[in-house]
Amino acid sequence: MFDYIIVGAGFSGCVIAERIANILDKKVLIVDKRSHVGGNCYDYKDNNGIIVHKYGPHLFHTDNDDTFNYLSKFTSWVDYSHKVVAYIDGKKVPIPFNLNTISQLFPKDVYKTFEKKLIDEFGYNKKIPIFTLMESDDQDLKFLANYVYENVYVNYTAKQWGLDPKDLDPSVMSRVPIFIGLDDRYFHDKYQSLPKDGYTPMFTNMLKNKNIKIMLDTDYTEIMQIRKDKIKLFGNDFSGKVVYTGPVDELFDDRYGDLSYRSLKLVFEDVDHEYFQDKTTVNYPNNYSFTRITEFKHMYQTRSKKSTILKEYPQEYVKGENIPYYPVFTKDQHKKYEKYKTLSKTYKNLILVGRLAEYKYYDMDDVVERALEVFKEELSSEL
Repeated sequence: MFDYIIVGAGFSGCVIAERIANILDKKVLIVDKRSHVGGNCYDYKDNNGIIVHKYGPHLFHTDNDDTFNYLSKFTSWVDYSHKVVAYIDGKKVPIPFNLNTISQLFPKDVYKTFEKKLIDEFGYNKKIPIFTLMESDDQDLKFLANYVYENVYVNYTAKQWGLDPKDLDPSVMSRVPIFIGLDDRYFHDKYQSLPKDGYTPMFTNMLKNKNIKIMLDTDYTEIMQIRKDKIKLFGNDFSGKVVYTGPVDELFDDRYGDLSYRSLKLVFEDVDHEYFQDKTTVNYPNNYSFTRITEFKHMYQTRSKKSTILKEYPQEYVKGENIPYYPVFTKDQHKKYEKYKTLSKTYKNLILVGRLAEYKYYDMDDVVERALEVFKEELSSEL
């Protein structure tokens, strides 16, 4: 009946399914325990006529021409440059921390000192990880680094990850560097856009092929069993390949123990005002139990008398109770994941793709690029 089974209908699963169906002309079954396609990028119009992202804001950005051109086959775009401010010392200032942020928080003469020293040491329009700045020999820059660390990173990281920033892999902290420039945009990629009609219609267009069948509201374990030497589908032997995009520890029944993930409690609120805040996203690194508030209306400039906001409360991931959003990157977790990765390679018909399956912090463009890469390297030879 099927040549391939794909577990998970998020970006990874949908991209690979589309390629298999349209390029290989093979039959694909997509299985997802949720009631919709699109994974965490699923969106819909709410009662206010506003497109909201059910699982938190997703802002597409990339420097990769191939990734952008690929997705453009399934959607047209609206330009959108994401801007974020953070509530620090009673002021809402631009994030990532940049020269504008410094000028708003410090007296003019102090700002001028910081500006000159940052540019002299690192250059203009450069992104510098906070830990790099903290290692500076200059006492003024070291002071600035510690100020940013204490007022932006420490409490936000404690809320978001449940850890001290120094216990996380440096790649996590480098995602929000200090930017030595005046560009207030959160991202600086070549392409910064939103699908014109939303992410869900884009996914729907990707999956429009008679070779693709989709089973929603279905845990893959209800219809298939994966063993080292055999895969069964609906009780029968299955000789095709399985592309798995879910948590890798769950796939192998937690053989080496649970991998750590962080989850979110998402609270949507209707606001009886045209707008609630000036920017799409306001971060609250200190003094609040939530990390940020997103007002979706800013994304598509929707006209409505009311607005919709989302507050995010980070929390521990508890299997069966909430959603694993982010792998927790520590040395111990990496070691544990490597055991699962080694184990997965003993299953000849199994391919792991995506943030949860590969235990990596992929952005949307990264995961599309990765899925296209996997198709090219591991599946396209079957033409």
